[in-house]
Amino acid sequence: MRFDRAERLKRLPPYLFAEIDRKKDEMKKKGVDIIDLGVGDPDQPTPDHIVAALKKAAEDPANQKYPSYSGMDAFNAAVARWYKARFNVDLDEKTEVITLIGSKEGIAHMPLACINPGDRALVPSPAYPVYKIGVEFAGGEPFVMDLTAKNGFLPDLDAIPGDVADRSPLMFLNYPNNPTAAVADEAFFARVVEFANEHNVLVCHDAAYTEMTYDGYRPISFLSVPGAKEVGVEFHSLSKTYNMTGWRLGFAVGNAEAIAALGQVKSNIDSGAFDAVQVAGIAALEGDQGVVEDMKALYQQRRDMLVEGLAALGFDVEKPKATFYVWMPVPGGDSRAFATKLLEEAGIVVTPGVGFGEPGEGYVRFALTVGEARLKEAIDRMGDIAF
Repeated sequence: MRFDRAERLKRLPPYLFAEIDRKKDEMKKKGVDIIDLGVGDPDQPTPDHIVAALKKAAEDPANQKYPSYSGMDAFNAAVARWYKARFNVDLDEKTEVITLIGSKEGIAHMPLACINPGDRALVPSPAYPVYKIGVEFAGGEPFVMDLTAKNGFLPDLDAIPGDVADRSPLMFLNYPNNPTAAVADEAFFARVVEFANEHNVLVCHDAAYTEMTYDGYRPISFLSVPGAKEVGVEFHSLSKTYNMTGWRLGFAVGNAEAIAALGQVKSNIDSGAFDAVQVAGIAALEGDQGVVEDMKALYQQRRDMLVEGLAALGFDVEKPKATFYVWMPVPGGDSRAFATKLLEEAGIVVTPGVGFGEPGEGYVRFALTVGEARLKEAIDRMGDIAF
């Protein structure tokens, strides 16, 4: 038998982080001590009370059966309570909340629920690669909304041709933003609602980083803007907020018809998140939120150390208000060359901005997911390189 991959796979570029891992492994085999500031995977453990809840729930035979594809009623109710407490957004837990096996799963599946082959979809760039890939897997054609420093890394909605918008059932947004760390305000979200109503677009807002903020900044939910729930859904994850990346637990909330459509896709593809993990998720959402504040303080210390260190080396870099990323313009504007130089000459992994889309060229992304001692060492190593 000669196996031939489907055309949709042949068209894909190498997955960004898989390519980074390959290059990193090459250097490790050469004996290089790698400082990995590339992939955004928290280095701190999941809080003890969440782990304890999982252990207890996993031993209960009732949780060892097939789960509901849409999530436990108790978990969805906890999500609704959390949204009300955090954002003052009212949600019907039965029709406006669905549990996800990590928000990535829901983001990738949402285009299958609303895009027909040949449709356009409005996708930001630079951005998390799954937005574009999900659209393409559903047979849609992404229309790239460039995110540039000139516009605060917000899409210019007025630059989207009307005929393209009218053919686009879906728009992806993400604030606080990965990779740029940009934030959006209520005025921008209000304009998005107006645009969505004008062109009949479902807004899919990835809000994974709303709880990772600094200097007193607190982002709003897209759904807190008047009219947003009528035109949009919001994806959230417990991965970064509670150091639960490997647990694969998230949720989507918002427009009931869109949530039901996503549920229809999921019921035909997966069998839902493990109930014991959802019980632990309830412990996360309703337990001591001091663990979140502690993580924010830790990342803020790291942010300050890295940004101040880079600035002392002569780089033009700003302190982000949110996320655990630092987005920095690079000398010469070639992000791959800069990242390769750091890896080969200093053993430091960063993510080239172009890997998030062509508009990301000229930048690299640092992740604040190593301790302060390693961050200091990374800065010292960079100081020995001629840029």
